[in-house]
Amino acid sequence: METKRLTRGAGILLAITSLPSSYGIGTLGDAAFQFIDLLVDLKQRYWQILPVGPTGFGNSPYQSYSAFAGNPYLIDLDHLMKQGLLKEEEIRSFHWGKDENGIDYAMIYENRSQVLKMAFARFDREELGFLQFQEAEQEWLEDYGLYMALKEQFGDREWQSWEIPLRDRYPEALEEYRQRLKNEILFYKFCQYQFFKQWGFLKEYAQSRGIKLIGDMPFYIGADSADVWANRELFLLNEDGTPNGVAAAPPDALAGEGQKWGCPIYHWQRMEQDDFLWWKKRVAKQAQMCDVIRLDHFNAIVKYYTVPGEAENGKNGKWSKGPGRKFTDAVEKAAKDTKVIVENLGMKQPLPGVRKLLAKTGWAGIKVLLFAFGDDTANEHLPHNYTDSNLVVYAGTHDNDTIVGYFRDKTDYELAYLYEYLNIKYKEEIPDALIRAAYASVADVAVIQMQDLLKLGNEARMNAPSTVGNNWRWRVGTDSLSEERRAWIRTLATVYRR
Repeated sequence: METKRLTRGAGILLAITSLPSSYGIGTLGDAAFQFIDLLVDLKQRYWQILPVGPTGFGNSPYQSYSAFAGNPYLIDLDHLMKQGLLKEEEIRSFHWGKDENGIDYAMIYENRSQVLKMAFARFDREELGFLQFQEAEQEWLEDYGLYMALKEQFGDREWQSWEIPLRDRYPEALEEYRQRLKNEILFYKFCQYQFFKQWGFLKEYAQSRGIKLIGDMPFYIGADSADVWANRELFLLNEDGTPNGVAAAPPDALAGEGQKWGCPIYHWQRMEQDDFLWWKKRVAKQAQMCDVIRLDHFNAIVKYYTVPGEAENGKNGKWSKGPGRKFTDAVEKAAKDTKVIVENLGMKQPLPGVRKLLAKTGWAGIKVLLFAFGDDTANEHLPHNYTDSNLVVYAGTHDNDTIVGYFRDKTDYELAYLYEYLNIKYKEEIPDALIRAAYASVADVAVIQMQDLLKLGNEARMNAPSTVGNNWRWRVGTDSLSEERRAWIRTLATVYRR
């Protein structure tokens, strides 16, 4: 069991898109390397990122067009310039948005692919590295390239509304479009080649500086994705490819009406027949990219919740039995030496069986301090109730308010227990006291959001579940940690042996 444990340490949660850059969105460029230097300076061991797949409507990294591909938004344009594929004046001739602390996704969507197409026009398609990449990644890359080219051809419409021969993948229709869209398909493969090349440089640099990357793997995959289109038998779908029931979460403290995620449900019996092969490939890919995998929505492996496709919210759903131990064994095999953290939140009372399965896997679960201070001193998120150190503790996650935002409107009466517990008297002291409590806990790893280290309010919140429009936009921009703040974080890491 010991080998699965994470080395005691601290880390920062920051999406790559949230890094500063001149082109409207964070990338795998210089700012990412500088952030690794910052982590080293702050005596951190871990950088936790959000999923990095290509995003569609709503820009959620948890609703990706592919479980294997990288997001072309993250390709660093300066790096393409160094390869002689772009000129600075070309990049600068586009608008990337005015807000240094936010992402204008509409503008990025308009301009990014135009710039990448300029680079592709100058690219040598016979470059050996590119040919080798296509061969090595062929299994998912072929379907992804064709799917994206078809989406572009049909005005970005979801594949369920394509003409039937393409929707249902008649071999002669696919072949015809492979020929017809040869150049477009190659463009999407080029984007993946550049993404993974840049990813490789970043990972190598992180390793050389002793920083471990925690990658985030969504549990479900969007209905409009290359994976669902190309592997329909692995999902519970209607004849026209639309989901037969969708993934959801029942009402809880975070969302009174529950949440409807809209992702198709896995056909677990079918997946079991080939020992979860699609999942194994997916996990292996993630393991190749990161040092630690955070597996989202662990509860669903025991029991998952669905609502009808036409439901408005997560209220009237039903529970079904998940794939259980067979599935975790398959993930284990595919992950090899890569450590796994599981997100086991989302229920007031943990589902029977979740604790048991987690204990069997030996993987690390998580605790969140924002959930700790209700009215119960036995609350499982309070550090004195941690019965095991095989844990990752967060002050808050990308789905919550920031610390400042969460406590802003609470009365002193509501905060009496928290003040007593953290030995403080004023609201302004809460962020630092919570961060200290995370560092001081027995949990092997403490991860704090960058927004919370900067003490920002809810204007910097990353995601409000069940809403569309303002999420995933926050960027570090001009905010930075003062020298005094840096010294404080270093001290905490030293004092608590992080």
